[in-house]
Amino acid sequence: MQSKRLFGTNGIRGVINADLTSECVMKLGVAIGTFFKGGQILVGRDGRTSSPMFVHSITGGLISTGCTIYDVGLVPTPAIQYAVKRYQMDGGIMVTASHNPPQYNGIKVIADDGIELPREYEIEIENIFYHEKFQWAEWEQVEKVHHLFGILSTYTEAIKQHVDIRTIRKKCFHVVVDPGNGVGGLTAPYLLREMGCNVTTINANVDGTFPRRSPEPKLENLIELSLAVRAVKADMGVAYDGDADRSIFVDEKGKIHWGDRTFALIEKFFLMKHPGENIVTPISSSGLIEEIAEKYSGKVVWTKVGSIIVSRMMKKIDAKLGGEENGGVFYAPHQSVRDGAMTTALILNIMAKNRRKLSELLSELPKYYIEKEELECPHELKVKVLEEFIDQIKGIIIDTIDGAKIRFQDKSSILIRPSGTEPIFRFYSEGKTRKRVVQLVKEYKTKLDEIIRKLQNRQ
Repeated sequence: MQSKRLFGTNGIRGVINADLTSECVMKLGVAIGTFFKGGQILVGRDGRTSSPMFVHSITGGLISTGCTIYDVGLVPTPAIQYAVKRYQMDGGIMVTASHNPPQYNGIKVIADDGIELPREYEIEIENIFYHEKFQWAEWEQVEKVHHLFGILSTYTEAIKQHVDIRTIRKKCFHVVVDPGNGVGGLTAPYLLREMGCNVTTINANVDGTFPRRSPEPKLENLIELSLAVRAVKADMGVAYDGDADRSIFVDEKGKIHWGDRTFALIEKFFLMKHPGENIVTPISSSGLIEEIAEKYSGKVVWTKVGSIIVSRMMKKIDAKLGGEENGGVFYAPHQSVRDGAMTTALILNIMAKNRRKLSELLSELPKYYIEKEELECPHELKVKVLEEFIDQIKGIIIDTIDGAKIRFQDKSSILIRPSGTEPIFRFYSEGKTRKRVVQLVKEYKTKLDEIIRKLQNRQ
């Protein structure tokens, strides 16, 4: 078998019964079990239609190597990450494709610290998988699957330890929660009610076909949430992605906010209390994060795009806060991974302590306009396309931490980078006017499209 990369930016992803089959997933289980040397492993899943199938497949592979398996059933990704560390397991497996469409599924492999494995360990698993360096257990070492109950309440109780519950309860916030038919509906509504909130839910039943909206909480998918917030006169709305590690917020006026702005709000009040701290964020994040850090005596540490990279950098430099433009916030006093429910609690905490509406708090942040688009590009062409693009713009100062980010003197910028999970290039443009960001995306999307077409014609 020809070796190729199994792990993308965030775990292994693929189309069900095309890229990922039961046979493939079982073999992955054997490779992962070999890597963990027969340890104690938590296994959880999201609500996708294929997740039970893949849990059985990967569990079979893990057991064959002598691993002791604790099945925790349907859970958000941050809940199983917390449980791995809390219960001192050797590792964890989350069967999920996160924000991908319903025909996809995937595997996230979690280390004993609750963070997904660093790249060097992913390479070890890939080598075991492709070269079939499997370590099989003797027959008497093959165990049955155990079930571990109660991790959802353990997880939500842990979140409550990091906010002022008494002050939040006094405010009696009304929150509309939209889990998008994902597993966030198993935790967030209950957590918020325990915090004294009046909760209205939409799309809260777990349904792996995601009938109401895409599991990716983009602005265009959240009109229903915006309307619901205004209809019930709620103080806030929040939407989660498929496995509930990311959250996008709607203020009381129904305005939907990019993840950069709510992360910047958390960053502001964190730095006011902890000046001098490092803030870890990918190169795809807004310049707003740097502007807030400069104003409140913090320091931004830029990374490549990928939640694992942010988490690992936070652990390496002992940073307490990280975030992404897509709504992922990493609060290390709880855990150094992105966590949608924890982020929601932090936002409510800020609102309660400052006695301010969400729209008011966000309006005080510097204003940036953001435009995001995508362009299809075959996986095999991504490297050549990026190389040719960088070659074409010689003389312009760019940042190549991940893809190519061009910054301009008017505080506008554009990042062009290949997706780690899909056959596309992503464009992130920002600036002080809507006209400027639209113009940047149009200009550079045209440039990249010309390069892709040229390279395709050469094949």
